Amino acid sequence: MLPINLKGKRAFIAGIGDDQGYGFAIAKSLAEAGAEILIGTWTPLVKIFTTSWNAGKFDESRTLSNGELMQYSKLYALDAAFDKPEDVPQEIKENKRYAEASAYTISEVVAAVEKDFGKIDIVIHALANAPEVKKPLLETSRAGYLAALSSSSYSFVSLLSQFGRIMNEGGSALSLTYIASERTIPGYGGGMSSAKAALESDTRTLAWEAGRKWGVRVNVISAGPLRSRAARAIGSDTNKAVSFIDTMIDYSKANAPLKGKDLEAEEIGASAAFLSSSLASAISGVILYVDNGLHAMGIAVDSQAFAPEECTTECVAAK
Repeated sequence: MLPINLKGKRAFIAGIGDDQGYGFAIAKSLAEAGAEILIGTWTPLVKIFTTSWNAGKFDESRTLSNGELMQYSKLYALDAAFDKPEDVPQEIKENKRYAEASAYTISEVVAAVEKDFGKIDIVIHALANAPEVKKPLLETSRAGYLAALSSSSYSFVSLLSQFGRIMNEGGSALSLTYIASERTIPGYGGGMSSAKAALESDTRTLAWEAGRKWGVRVNVISAGPLRSRAARAIGSDTNKAVSFIDTMIDYSKANAPLKGKDLEAEEIGASAAFLSSSLASAISGVILYVDNGLHAMGIAVDSQAFAPEECTTECVAAK
């Protein structure tokens, strides 16, 4: 038996807003392996998240294999679009959703973590946002495009640049990407595909720089589609009364090598726990695909081009 052991490790997971997404699943897997959990939640969602947590709405999702509930040591309000207080526009400061919050920029959160806990070992970036994600790239504004890159890719650079100095040597930084960085995925717009491509490129450069500067490993998981709250917000297929994410899940189940298999959030969590552990001590600068093998496919086997009368024996067998 070769268990993943993260006892004595402290992890900061940025981007948890509910119990549905990959961020929550990663936090749970890290906790299952023994890590202490710190959470960074988008500032406007802090009250909603903590209220739901305290009311027991996440208890089923929080239940670990030993029957205990996952706990976190502290939750920090975090808006990763801003590096320091002077970056925050006045209209944000005056926004009622920010009225009760303070010290939510990246530099302030890292300073608070250092004051509260000293060193950490693991940083997870589970953040992505594009205000114009429902728009095709040709209709995306400059502001929308840059906002997508700021929130979804540069935020990882900023988090690591700030957290790196308080990370223990041998630590791990990990982010999440999607195959739209490499392949055209109609409907995944607003600059999000560009942001994910930048994130993957940055992973390689950060692996070199953070590895040499702090001895920290940097990797990224390319996850398959999950029916999370954030994914459901992307939009609907123009030809069907179904959501974009449902279309992507159906496509994956039909065309991935592991046919018909749902991708579970726990599978991303387990992969993140492995990459964050000493078992992956020699792995850095890697894109790990956790998508039932879909990334390996060059054709869609459920395409109309493979109609039964035209399909080869091998194609029919694949179906």
